[in-house]
Formats: sequence, structure tokens, C-alpha cells
Amino acid sequence: MASILKHIEIDAPPARVWDAIRDVGAAHRRLFPGVLTDVRMDGDARIVTFANGLEVREAIVDIDDEAMRFAYAASGGRTTHHNASFQVFGNGSGGSRVVWIVDLLPNELAGSIDALMNAGAAAMKAALESTTPSISS
Repeated sequence: MASILKHIEIDAPPARVWDAIRDVGAAHRRLFPGVLTDVRMDGDARIVTFANGLEVREAIVDIDDEAMRFAYAASGGRTTHHNASFQVFGNGSGGSRVVWIVDLLPNELAGSIDALMNAGAAAMKAALESTTPSISS
């Protein structure tokens, strides 16, 4: 099973970053503008639409406010297994570190999923930093 791990440094306080991540129905606006074009809630799941038109159903596994961790399991698309989580940590300077982990099968898709995660990480960083005054000034 392929595992992909991203550490995303964000110049925004952890509470602000967590608020955006836990708002699972607004990921296309608050986290991944340009990468996701739509999110529709369907019970305990969300249907995300990517910019290329691909739709994926993501079952919401857990939203843990105390640990600032969100976990989901995706179905649809090309993967046969796809579990993922985001967790927010303070970075010691008032900003945040988001740890994004994806476990997937088949292994051959790791490269394309990694590229998509890189685009998502860049979109997340830009979106969250553009709505937050700089903490390093």
C-alpha cells in the first residue's frame, strides 16, 4: 500500500486552520479553490468535484475537535482503497503545520495522487494565508 505524507506550513493560527478543515462542506471554497470546484454533502459523506470533472465520494470517518484531526475514506475515481487524514498542529511561532496523510491502492497511482496533493497543499496554503493577517510581522 502506498502512503503519502505532506507537512504544510501555514502562516495562520491553528484555530483558524482547523476551522477551515473541519468545515467539510466548504472545502472547495475555504481550502482547495481551483483544485476542487464543488462539494455536496450526502449524509455522513461529501461528494467532491475536482477541476478536471472527476467526482469522488468521501465518507467522513471522524472530526476530532480536541486533536484537530479530520479523517475520511474516499471511493470512486481510480483507487481501490483511499484513506486520508488531516491534523493541525501549532508550529511554535503562532502558525500551523498541517499533516496530511493518504494511504492508497493501487500503488501505481501514488505519483498522480502525490501531484494532486501537491496542488491541494499549495491551494490550501494560499487560501488560508490570504484570509489571515501575517503572524510573522
